[in-house]
Amino acid sequence: MEGIIEIEGMEFYAYHGCFEAEQLVGNKFLVYAAIRYDCSRAAQSDCIQDALSYQTAYEIIAGEMMKTSHLLEHVAQRIIKALYASFPQTLYVKIKIAKLNPPIGGKVGATSVTLEK
Repeated sequence: MEGIIEIEGMEFYAYHGCFEAEQLVGNKFLVYAAIRYDCSRAAQSDCIQDALSYQTAYEIIAGEMMKTSHLLEHVAQRIIKALYASFPQTLYVKIKIAKLNPPIGGKVGATSVTLEK
């Protein structure tokens, strides 16, 4: 049996970007994660130890968001790799990272990158 865990609206203040000012001043980011996994054991046992932990997934994502990168693609790839490494039951991961109010010379609410594996 397959299940999908989604974690929506994770907000972080981080220092990602190609401009020096972005890495000094930082910016707000929103992250969305979808993790498809084999949930057969958890569905049968009703035991948290058999489930994919939302809290652990969040902690992994938060840890990767705190490591400065130039590109959001790089951050998303690190998150995906870390989730697969931590949860062997993972079948698919989708990560979307949005940079709020990006410094691109005009009024823009957000830019985002989505990676899937």
